[in-house]
Amino acid sequence: MAARTRSLTALGGAALVALVATGCGNTDVADAPVEKKSFAYSGKSLTVNSDSSDLELVPADIKEIQVERQVSGAVPGSNPDLVWKLDGDTLTLKLKCTGISVNCKARYSVKVPRDVALTVGNDNGLIRATGFTTGLRAKTDNGEVRLKDMSGAELDLESDNGRIDGEGISAKSVTARTDNGEVRLNFTAVPDLLEAQSHDGGIRLGLPKAMYKVDTSAKKGDITVDVPQADDSTHVVTASTRNGDITIETAR
Repeated sequence: MAARTRSLTALGGAALVALVATGCGNTDVADAPVEKKSFAYSGKSLTVNSDSSDLELVPADIKEIQVERQVSGAVPGSNPDLVWKLDGDTLTLKLKCTGISVNCKARYSVKVPRDVALTVGNDNGLIRATGFTTGLRAKTDNGEVRLKDMSGAELDLESDNGRIDGEGISAKSVTARTDNGEVRLNFTAVPDLLEAQSHDGGIRLGLPKAMYKVDTSAKKGDITVDVPQADDSTHVVTASTRNGDITIETAR
């Protein structure tokens, strides 16, 4: 009887492993089915709140908000708690998986009217934005912030745990802060104000040729500044890290 009990227990354990391995739907969110939803919108600014999701945001010549959603890692019969709704000027994109799940995650692709300014908050996941001319405020508690071809008056970027990476930046004022991760920004236009800060990670800034007022601080790391400097310049660059190298160079 004891041997039979052990056999049944082992079989139950094997079945559970099989469920986790094969019964959790798509574990790769990129292969998950795509759902679509649109929201009528005429505002000039929009707040996007999300969690447990990767966000991809782009402007488009449209008069509504268009959202595509993919979800992975949910056990069949135990549907995740999913929310995508617009309330006033706040778009909420939420995911909460229940039961046994592997890699329970969502990915949202959000298109907004071209003249809409964005404020984005993500509790756990990547924020990726491309092509905005209206500026951006973006904060993620656990994930990277990735930008490409961004302009406008101001970019305010923050991650508690993740890298901040930007290419083709031409905004006039840029602030990038991360507690744990690198900051890498390459500019195509001279900024008036640039502040980059990391508690644990290196900083690399590529700037167009101009005169800059530069202030740097690295408690544990090397500092290399290879741009023209003048104390009376109106283009102010501040870079600080507790643990990492700082490189400020002419953009290639």
